Formats: sequence, structure tokens, C-alpha cells
Amino acid sequence: MEALLLNNLYKIYKEGVIETVALRGAELKVDSGEFVAITGRSGAGKSTLLNLIGGLAIPSAGQVVIDGEDITRMNEGVRAAFRRDHIGIVYQMDNLIPFLSALENVMLPMQATGRKDTKTRAIQLLDEVGLKERINHKPAQLSGGERQRVAIAIALANEPSLLLADELTGELDSQTADKVMDILGTLNASRKLTLVVVTHNKTVAARARRQVKIADGKMYEGEVTHV
Repeated sequence: MEALLLNNLYKIYKEGVIETVALRGAELKVDSGEFVAITGRSGAGKSTLLNLIGGLAIPSAGQVVIDGEDITRMNEGVRAAFRRDHIGIVYQMDNLIPFLSALENVMLPMQATGRKDTKTRAIQLLDEVGLKERINHKPAQLSGGERQRVAIAIALANEPSLLLADELTGELDSQTADKVMDILGTLNASRKLTLVVVTHNKTVAARARRQVKIADGKMYEGEVTHV
């Protein structure tokens, strides 16, 4: 089953009479449970693409279909609810709330849905990313890698079918980045979680099962790196 389908996707930014084409006819199919890396130079359109997949922006033309639902046809409120329930996003900057503990940060998105077992599930998720002993620490008391692991737990809080990661190792040293990618690889394997990672880092991209390159707003299949 296809977890993600991009069909003839365009994104055009207008500033006065000037038009910038960030994406031009992008096409991509990602099967359920697949781990795909999207690579490309700065300015190639990677972040624009991720924002469209995550429902944070809408394309100028084309479709973004997730779990069989065309999110480009949804109004903003419906799209936000769909994103909450189906999509997890991890950014380069962890975006944790500084005055909340790791536990409270992970509980927060679940509380918005009225879920009853938020504390139990938050502890389980933090344990899953190797932070059970750090649940009461605030972001300033955690290392960069630990903060990213909290961000991963937050992204998984509402049990999404699709996890998106935007340069999540960009601020980390190579050893810490390896640990974070180990966690994502384990989640992909154990949960059959569909994982799409946007990165310019060749070592990070090599951890995926499939690589897709983006250049000048178009997408090209890379080599399969794992079987």
C-alpha cells in the first residue's frame, strides 16, 4: 500500500511580478513502512517539499496523497487535524518548550486530543528513544542529541503512520547523529513506520533503503542502498 504519493507537484512563489518555481512536476511514491531519504543541495526545494508533504503549505498544482487521502483538497482545519493524527515531523531545531520537562513536552500533543493515558505513553516513548532516566529534565539540561530524541518522541506521540525529518542531524556531531539515526532505523523496522528524511548529509542518506535526489525542483531516483 502507498503511504505517500506526490503527483505532478508544483510550488511557485510570487513576489510582485517575480515568480520563483521551487518545485516543478515532482513525482514520488513511498510504500507503507519504507525508509526514504530525499537529498539535494541547499535551495533545491527539499524544505518546500517537506512542508507540502506535512500539510504545512499547499502546492500551486498537483496532489499530495497520504494514506489514500488527498490533503491538497482539504481545508486548513481538516488538514491540521489530519496532520495531527497521521503525520509526525522532526526539524533540525528541536522546538521544545523550554520551561517544560521532557515528559511534559511529550505529553502536550496528546493532551490536545483528549487522550487519557498521556503520562504512561509519554514515559513509554521516552524509554523507546533511550531517555527514561531523563524524563524530568528540561531542554536546557539535555544535550543536543537528547533534545532531538525528545523531539522524535513528540512526533510519535499521536501514533502517526508517516514520520518526516528535516535535516534533524544538522546541528549534531557525527557520533550523536549516528545514535539518532540508529533510533529512527529501529523505529522504522519495529513499528513498520514510514519514514521520509530530508538531508544533505550523504552518511545519513545512506541509512535509508532508497534515495531520491531533488535538483532544480525536480526529483530523480537514486540508488538503493539497503536490501
